[in-house]
Amino acid sequence: MSDTMPSPSKWQIIAAFAAVYIIWGSTYLGIRFAIETMPPFLMAGIRFLIAGSLLFGWMLTRTDERPTLRQWRSAFIVGGLLLMGGNGGVTWAEQYVPSALAALVVAIVPLWVVLLDWLRPGGLRPGLPVFIGVLIGIGGIALLVGPDEFTPGEALEPIGIIALLAATICWASGTVYARHAQQPRSPFLTTGMQMLAGGVLLTLAGTLSGDWARLDVAAISARSWGAFIYLIFIGAIVAFTAYIWLLRVVPAPRVATYAYVNPVVAVFLGWAFAGETITGRTLVAAAVIIGSVVIINTYRYRRANG
Repeated sequence: MSDTMPSPSKWQIIAAFAAVYIIWGSTYLGIRFAIETMPPFLMAGIRFLIAGSLLFGWMLTRTDERPTLRQWRSAFIVGGLLLMGGNGGVTWAEQYVPSALAALVVAIVPLWVVLLDWLRPGGLRPGLPVFIGVLIGIGGIALLVGPDEFTPGEALEPIGIIALLAATICWASGTVYARHAQQPRSPFLTTGMQMLAGGVLLTLAGTLSGDWARLDVAAISARSWGAFIYLIFIGAIVAFTAYIWLLRVVPAPRVATYAYVNPVVAVFLGWAFAGETITGRTLVAAAVIIGSVVIINTYRYRRANG
């Protein structure tokens, strides 16, 4: 496959951004609907096994590049952190917390990326504006998941919050590791490998946690089946492909704006289709968290580019 790409049209870029903004924001609601009648780890594992197999198989027909054992090792590390720990943690947590809250907590991933990138050997120390953004983000999370109730009459489950925070740290760790890992030249081949690796690990986690015993195919609802298919083909394949393509054709700071939009989409969809209440506290916390991410991304990229 040639590394050269024709100049994209304005409408191709708009369509790709729409996919990343709206589809990724909608996957939180999709996960909630899927796990209503499907065990969480098995649902996520089979989702990524199917999506990864399709993407990996398609790429093998379009490139002569073949992954090495070292690249597969990287794929399992990244897939384990991003998909098993990150996405799997979010999927499991949504048994206990609303999808809107899950999206807002996940929005703090750039905060952990900054801190982990600083702590790694030879890491980049954040400047004052980025550090202020980190503190604001921590304040937003404290406001969101503090001792008061998220919705009237519905207290938050601490185990769900802990799982979400652990998931964000895993996702950030995978993001930092992936920057320096040995991977195939093709980003699409890399993504297929990571999905396959993450799918294997998630399925193993489901096996160890007893998901097979809880799986009742006959009891899976039409809504869960629809959400599951949506997560495979639209959430995983279409949105991830659009994201990877955008990283190749537009500046990274523009692509990073998905982090500001996804939580807003998730909160709206949770309210519109799942009856999740939007309180004033939720809106204020959302504004604080998204504002912190804007500060972190803006000044981090400025510093990285001199």
